[in-house]
Amino acid sequence: MFKWIALLLGVPIAVVILELLAVTWIESLQARQLASRQPEVNPRDEARTAVVYFSRSGNTALAARQIARHLDARLFALEAPAYSLGLSGLLHALKDAYRLKERAGALPQINPSDIDLASFDTVWLGSPVWLYSPAPPLWSFVEHNRFDDQHIVLFNTYNSNFGDEHIEKLKAKLMARGARSFEHRHIQRGRMGRQTPPEQMLQAIEEQWFNGQTSP
Repeated sequence: MFKWIALLLGVPIAVVILELLAVTWIESLQARQLASRQPEVNPRDEARTAVVYFSRSGNTALAARQIARHLDARLFALEAPAYSLGLSGLLHALKDAYRLKERAGALPQINPSDIDLASFDTVWLGSPVWLYSPAPPLWSFVEHNRFDDQHIVLFNTYNSNFGDEHIEKLKAKLMARGARSFEHRHIQRGRMGRQTPPEQMLQAIEEQWFNGQTSP
């Protein structure tokens, strides 16, 4: 009897472990593939737009660089060691996706944690969506910075969906930290293993976010 119970309990656990290992393999492969496709960015010295982003497997980084290229914007990448590629980083990401943003003191360590954004009129803030919410590193960045009289554009890449309540909560935090206005843009890549090719994602960004205007 106990052997059968152990077997019944062990099978679901083994399936979950295999799924997690498959996701980490796909993420690592995706990161390597996307790294060679990042658009070159050469911002103007007098750029009035900043693009700040966190990316784990490279999708949001690809979007961020396309935005910065189109707008001649300054590009700032956020790093979060707790969520590095691999099984440990994935488990931390899943564990923290909801709970950390509820307590500012528990938000993850990011580098850089603060950026002098005073010279910019518009700030684009980007991250993937984890469990329907922008990833914790972006919440951490908002917690550590001011956005006085700036227009904020939140942009997200996601697999399945996002929750409007999480977007509204992040908007409220940004407005409380001085933002003048807010908008949200998003692009769906699709689920792991069936994602839109990078070229199609970049084309969709140009068509949906910039009305099909060709970037410089």
